[in-house]
Amino acid sequence: MPLQDAIRPISYVKAHAAELIRDIARNRSIVVITQNGEAKAVLQDIGEFERTRESMALLKILALSRKDLEAGRVVTAAKAFGRVREKIRRRRQS
Repeated sequence: MPLQDAIRPISYVKAHAAELIRDIARNRSIVVITQNGEAKAVLQDIGEFERTRESMALLKILALSRKDLEAGRVVTAAKAFGRVREKIRRRRQS
């Protein structure tokens, strides 16, 4: 659905909340809620919301990883796994 078809004024949302929630859950769509003619909020299926949050978290991790790479804060996988194995070995000995 084009975004312009998903725009609803707050008065419509108040009057048709149950129907909108049913449609959003069924179609995995969104509704942009306006107040005084301005977009103020988005109503979204919870599953889509959670997927979006997970995607954003992964993008943040990638961005941080790229910064570390550019700054030279990297080690080989073999070295990293070696460090982990050493920590496990020390804990088992304690």
